[in-house]
Amino acid sequence: MTEESRLNGGAKDASAAPAVIERPVYDPSAPAAIEVEHIVKKYGDFTAVDDVSFSVKEGEIFGLLGPNGAGKSTLIRMMTTLIPITSGKARIAGQDVSKEPNAARRMIGVIPQALTSDLDLTVEENLNIYAKLYDVPAKERQRSIEELLGLVDLTKWRGAQTKTLSGGMRRRLEIARGLVHHPKIFFLDEPTTGLDPVSRVAVWEMLGNIKEHRKLTILITTHYMDEADRLCDRIAIVDHGKLVALDAPMALKASVPGSNVIEVQFENSPADWEERLHGLGEVTSVQHEGAGMYRVLTGNGSRTTTQLVEMAVQSGVQVKSLSVQNTTLDDVFVHYTGRQLRDELQKAYAFVMPQRPGLQP
Repeated sequence: MTEESRLNGGAKDASAAPAVIERPVYDPSAPAAIEVEHIVKKYGDFTAVDDVSFSVKEGEIFGLLGPNGAGKSTLIRMMTTLIPITSGKARIAGQDVSKEPNAARRMIGVIPQALTSDLDLTVEENLNIYAKLYDVPAKERQRSIEELLGLVDLTKWRGAQTKTLSGGMRRRLEIARGLVHHPKIFFLDEPTTGLDPVSRVAVWEMLGNIKEHRKLTILITTHYMDEADRLCDRIAIVDHGKLVALDAPMALKASVPGSNVIEVQFENSPADWEERLHGLGEVTSVQHEGAGMYRVLTGNGSRTTTQLVEMAVQSGVQVKSLSVQNTTLDDVFVHYTGRQLRDELQKAYAFVMPQRPGLQP
């Protein structure tokens, strides 16, 4: 049994989340653009990536989803020849990245998590320099830059210094810069981290348009559930360097027991309240999120909601808020890893680097 058939629960997905972009469905029978076989990356005794295997079809948008430190960026760095592979193989458009790194680099565009465009150069100058580094002929270079400026909606700002751009505009410039040499495969590492919601949606729409226009295969890493759900044809969930789930977003959500999620907040709930919620009919999972908030997975949202409210009334517990929705990728992540992705992100973002000696006031 294959990894995907093992993970696919076969149930019909009831998700009603609106798609942000319209994209052509990739062809599952298409040849593989990326092949990763039993890839491992070790730093001394620490294993950052642990025996990961997957393939990405031509024309697919493939997502690597997981918390900071899960191994997503390490995977991309190995596939894009930036760091050596400890063991296993990675092939990009048929080129072995360890044996034929230069050939593999010609086939790819890479957008790192950090913004790296030169702030003192204009938008067009940044694109020109990058195209020259890839030996793009002058005539083709100009055509490519004109086309990309239009695709990322930066034509009006072609002469503006990069440091004057907003964060979303700089991210669009980075994406255009990675495409000036017409790569077949595009790697994006956390492309919308730090952007406001409006800029994030704009980047999603832009990626859909570029993929259709340029006929790209895209591999994207993210820790945003909605981003992975709306952008990706298939998603691989990575946790502690291991691949724990792989399938289409709809199939992943269908594989989680319980078709509905009830988010409910109580006031003055007793100590055994979580246990009592578990006892309601068709409830498959209960997550206590603090401040009286619970996330309840159930096979029948309406019936469980009725039972839940009746139990609260009988127990003298006040219901402060209640909503019913369909299963999300948050629930998929909890199902396969045993914890919430957003909890891991809060821990990462809460860390503050201590000051170096001599910098204290």
